[in-house]
Amino acid sequence: MRKLVLQLAVGAAALALATAAQAGETLDRVMSKKAMVVATNSGWPPQSYLDDSNQLVGFDIDVSREIGKRLGVEVSFETPDWATLTGGRWQGRYDVGVGSVTPTKARAQVIDFAGIYYYSPYVYVLHKDSEAKSVTDLNGKVVGVETATTSEDFIRRQLEIDAPGLPPIEYKLEPGEIRTFADSMLPFDDLRLGNGVRLDAVIAPEQTALNAIKNGYPLKVLDGEYAFKEPLVVIAEKTDPEWTKKIGDLIDEMKKDGTLASFTTKWYGKDYSAD
Repeated sequence: MRKLVLQLAVGAAALALATAAQAGETLDRVMSKKAMVVATNSGWPPQSYLDDSNQLVGFDIDVSREIGKRLGVEVSFETPDWATLTGGRWQGRYDVGVGSVTPTKARAQVIDFAGIYYYSPYVYVLHKDSEAKSVTDLNGKVVGVETATTSEDFIRRQLEIDAPGLPPIEYKLEPGEIRTFADSMLPFDDLRLGNGVRLDAVIAPEQTALNAIKNGYPLKVLDGEYAFKEPLVVIAEKTDPEWTKKIGDLIDEMKKDGTLASFTTKWYGKDYSAD
């Protein structure tokens, strides 16, 4: 019996040491190296994209650099595919993810949500020649969405946002066909060909839609009809609660001092930092 108790005590001590060693792993790595690796996107304007000089720019890039500035570290970027970015188990390849990620119940199982840093209304985007006046006019039509995103979850009636205080999702649209695309801009490229040529509508973030229109796409947003409104979070691997809290505290600071409001206004033309 004494031997068993001793074994249990040793095991508990080893577990405690392992947990303590793991608890600050990311925070220790970033602060000791004075460098932070951010996972983000490279083809999602104006959130994050490559400019004419092949440099990453955009709202998420500004947010990432500001987090690095407040930590006193250099920032570098990696652009994994979306499933990798949101799937967790990064194994130290990235320190934080700043990619306009929606906090869903499924993602909460594999990644940590450090904090909400802005909100995005999703809209129905039409060709400028479309005669649709309401969501019901799109019933039975061909709708395009980016694959493996909340747009696809929404159109398939599978969206479960994991954030307190949000109203339940309302599903009004009954599409005739759903077409998925590997990149956020590809649905717009099909829609711009003409009303009903390949698509009748696209569901996308308002910011992305307005940016496409600003850049000359012959599109319009369906007036007065949001598909849904989503919070967006900065994410971290499920290995270091101290690091997740540190990033969350910085996000709170950036909200309170108006930094996030200024960034959303700079890139989107309005303040999306508050619900």
